[in-house]
Amino acid sequence: MQGWLRMSAADLGRGIGAGEIDAVALTETYLAAIDGHEHAARIYSVVTHDRARAEARAAAERAQAGQRRGPLDGVPISWKDLVDSAGVATEAGSQLLAGRVPARDATVLRNATAAGLVCLGKTHMSELAFSGLGLNPMTATPPCINDAAAVPGGSSSGAAASVAFDLAACGIGSDTGGSVRIPSAWNDLVGLKTTSGRLSVEGTVPLAAKFDTIGPLCRTVEDAALMLAALEGGAAPDLRGVALQGMRFAALQTVVMDDMREAPLAAYNDVVQRLRDAGAHITPLEAPEIAEAMPLSGILFTAEAYGTWGKMIEAAPDKMFSAIRDRFRSGAEFSAADYVAACQRLDELRTEWAARVAGFDAVIMPTAPILPPDAKRLMEDDAYYMTENLLALRNTRVGNLMGLSAVTLPTGVPSCGIMFCGTPFGEERLLRIAQAAEIALG
Repeated sequence: MQGWLRMSAADLGRGIGAGEIDAVALTETYLAAIDGHEHAARIYSVVTHDRARAEARAAAERAQAGQRRGPLDGVPISWKDLVDSAGVATEAGSQLLAGRVPARDATVLRNATAAGLVCLGKTHMSELAFSGLGLNPMTATPPCINDAAAVPGGSSSGAAASVAFDLAACGIGSDTGGSVRIPSAWNDLVGLKTTSGRLSVEGTVPLAAKFDTIGPLCRTVEDAALMLAALEGGAAPDLRGVALQGMRFAALQTVVMDDMREAPLAAYNDVVQRLRDAGAHITPLEAPEIAEAMPLSGILFTAEAYGTWGKMIEAAPDKMFSAIRDRFRSGAEFSAADYVAACQRLDELRTEWAARVAGFDAVIMPTAPILPPDAKRLMEDDAYYMTENLLALRNTRVGNLMGLSAVTLPTGVPSCGIMFCGTPFGEERLLRIAQAAEIALG
C-alpha cells in the first residue's frame, strides 16, 4: 500500500476503477502517512480525518456498485488554506484571519467533491498569498523536497510539499503571480496556472481579484488535465496522440533571461535542445511589451492587494511578518488614477503580445531564474530577501500580466522547471502540448 503514495492521481483512479485499489484503504494509507510524517505540521494546517473517511467510504461504495462519478473518484487530495471548506478553519496563512471558519465549501471544492475526490485537509501557505518564496514565520514554512534548508516556493507552499512528500495525490493551490508554478518547479512537480476567470474563485480568500486563479500541483500533465475538469465540473481534454514534431515554440528572451543563475539556465538550455531533438521548431523572441508590462505589476498587484486588506492590516499590523506587511503597504502609494491607467495600458500590451505570438503553439521560458533560497538567510539578510523575492516570481508573472494559461514541467534537474505559456482560455491545447513535451522529456 505504501507504493500507492508515489502513484499519479490518474493511476490511482484507474486502480480504483479496476477494483485493484480500495478507496477506503487508499485514504487510510494517506492519513497514516500524514499523521506519522515528521513535517506534517509544517505542511498541513488542518487534516480533515472525518471528512476524508466519509468521502472515501462513499467512493468505495460507488466503485462497488459500478457508479463512479469520474476518473478521480476516490482519489485523496489537499487544499490550500485559502479555499473555504465548511466548518474547517480557512485562514490563508495569516494570523489576521485566525479562527475564520466558513460555513460552506468554495465552488471548486464543491465541484471536486461532486467528482468524488477525497479532501485530506488544508495546507500551509504564504501570508494572504503575497509571496513566491513560501517563507511564513507567522504560521509555518513547509519544507522543500530538494533542500532541507531552503524554502519550498509559494504561495502554494504546503500544496506542493503535500505532493512532493507523498502526503497527497494532488494539491490544489492558487496563482496570482506564480504561486502554483514556483512551488511546483522547486519541488519537481507539474503546475497548471489557469486563465483568470476559467475556474470559479467564489469562496476563496482573495489577494488581487483581477489576477487570482486556482490550479493543481501534481505529478503528471494527465493529472493536471483531470483536475482541471474536476475543479470546473467539465470534461478533461483528450491527451492521446500528441507529438512535438512540427510544433512551433517562441523562446522568450525579454526580461526572463536576465540574471539567470547557473543551474536553472543550464537546465533550461538542455531542455530546449531536447525539445528541438524531438522535432519542435524553437525561435528566440523579443517582446518589448513584456518589458513595459513588468513595472505595472507594482501598481496593479499591490494596489489591489492593499485595497482589499489595508484596513485589516492596519488594525493589527503586528500580526504580520514585516516583509509581507511592507509589501502590502506599498500599494498605498498609488492613486486610483494610477491604477486605472495601468489597467488600460496592460490591456493594450496584451493585444500587442497576442499579435506577436499568434503564429506559435506556445511561448517557453525558464519557470524561475533562481533555485530555492536559504530560509535562515532570508530571515536574517534583508537585501537577500528582497533580491530573491523579486526574482522568484519574475518569469511566472509574464503569464499573469498577459492573462495566459501556463504550465510548468520538471526538467529533470532538481528545482528547475520549464514553463509553457498558451493563450487565454487555451488550457486544452496547452495541456496537449505539455503532454507531448512530458513524453519527449521522459
